[in-house]
Amino acid sequence: MWGYMGNYHGGWGWMGFGMMGMSLFWIFLIIGIVALVKGTWGWGASAGRSREKTALDILRERYARGEIEKEEFEQKKRDLA
Repeated sequence: MWGYMGNYHGGWGWMGFGMMGMSLFWIFLIIGIVALVKGTWGWGASAGRSREKTALDILRERYARGEIEKEEFEQKKRDLA
C-alpha cells in the first residue's frame, strides 16, 4: 500500500537522533539561562544572607555610638574573649 519508502524501514532512523539532539539543546539552553539569572541577581543558598553580628561587633557599635565608656568597653571585650 505505501510502496517503497527508501531507507525508512519503519523505524525512526536519523530523525530520532535529531530529536534527541534538539531536546538536549533546549535543556542545556534553559539550564544556562537559569544559571545566568541566579548568578546575576544572586539567587541561591547563600544569597541575601549577611554575616551574623557577633557580640564583639555589637559591643564595638555601642562604643562607637558613645553608649558605653572606654573602661566598660575594655572590660566587656575581655569578658567576651
